[in-house]
Amino acid sequence: MADIEGFDMYKSRTLETFFQKADQQFPVLLVTGPRQVGKTTFLQHLSAQGRTYVTLDDPMLCSLAKEEPELFLQRFQPPVLIDEIQYAPELFPFIKMRVDRKRKPGMFWLTGSQQFHLMKGVSESLAGRVGLVNLLGFSFQELQGLAKEVDPFLPDHQSIEKRLQHGISLSLKELYQQIWRGAFPVIALNEDIDRDLFYGSYLQTYLQRDVRDLARVGDEMAFLRFLRVAAARTGQLLNMSDMARDADTTSATAKNWLSILQASGIIYLLEPYHSNLTKRLVKAPKLYFLDTGLCSYLTEWSSPETLEAGAMSGAILETWILDEILKSYWHNGRRAPLYYYRDKDKKEIDLLIIRDGTIYPLEFKKTAAPKKDTVRQFRTLKRLNIPIGPGGVICLAEMALPITENVQCIPVAAL
Repeated sequence: MADIEGFDMYKSRTLETFFQKADQQFPVLLVTGPRQVGKTTFLQHLSAQGRTYVTLDDPMLCSLAKEEPELFLQRFQPPVLIDEIQYAPELFPFIKMRVDRKRKPGMFWLTGSQQFHLMKGVSESLAGRVGLVNLLGFSFQELQGLAKEVDPFLPDHQSIEKRLQHGISLSLKELYQQIWRGAFPVIALNEDIDRDLFYGSYLQTYLQRDVRDLARVGDEMAFLRFLRVAAARTGQLLNMSDMARDADTTSATAKNWLSILQASGIIYLLEPYHSNLTKRLVKAPKLYFLDTGLCSYLTEWSSPETLEAGAMSGAILETWILDEILKSYWHNGRRAPLYYYRDKDKKEIDLLIIRDGTIYPLEFKKTAAPKKDTVRQFRTLKRLNIPIGPGGVICLAEMALPITENVQCIPVAAL
């Protein structure tokens, strides 16, 4: 599959601004992300005339790149866009030599869907020469046509007011419809695309190309079973032994397969916050799927209505909120300074954003009227002796209203 096969409409991405700045600095730019998030279309849209496009999904071109990398680069001279670079890591040393001979910004644009094969070649050959950016599916703001106005999310009053000034609302039905369908461009931009057919095809491509060919997974059905087990645990603490048991595999295999899911952009592991001042925090990360549509498909929810009313309703909402906040950072070219809090006394906070030495705490709730009791755990952060900024409860409220002096309820539409 191409990144947005059969669909020609282009919708602006937040990443455009950062990418164009980075292109003035780096001779090589690498855009990573899962299959079908629009990496190729994104770069082709930004390409000026004269930039050659070549995809290593083409078996003949891939063979040439692997067996004759110097000849490949003679044929496809910079400026060039090389799609699916992970299929020919042999190109990296030769790209390095080209860059070192002619140190010029914007020579090579690369895309890749599997970071576990890409990063080794990049770090060994292109250190200091390459800018790395992550692209996920559409954010809620991008789908509203507000890509250029998205800043990295913070729950301070001014930022939330700016996000709400366009008057966009999101009803419960609309929210779960978006969660159920997901954020891949093909399906997010075209309501006529059959959701089950799309995800069935997506999984087949993922299993056959990324997993079997690149990760050397022998039993595709066992891996698919593990993928479903992971989807059922989105928003939960990672427990490898339980996942291995439910997937009927060994802990070592489960750990390897989890790393594949993480590196290929299927899941995100949210790490616990820790500091030298406290020894009481748990060490296990929380697992989140990076696309709620794929997660809903794998867990076999047949409609937005059954998903909203079902056992995964809260976890899938939490996943969608986390994904939106993550996109606001990655699509601005920023590292996401996101953590969760949970101590030995089982006091929990869904998300901590750490910016400039200040903690911004957040709770995610499926309610339209959060109470003061919802944020009582925020007080436990005082023991960390770190400045605490404004906090919030991201929920189904229609407007931003104060809960306490420094905490407000934040409508999901502000994401």
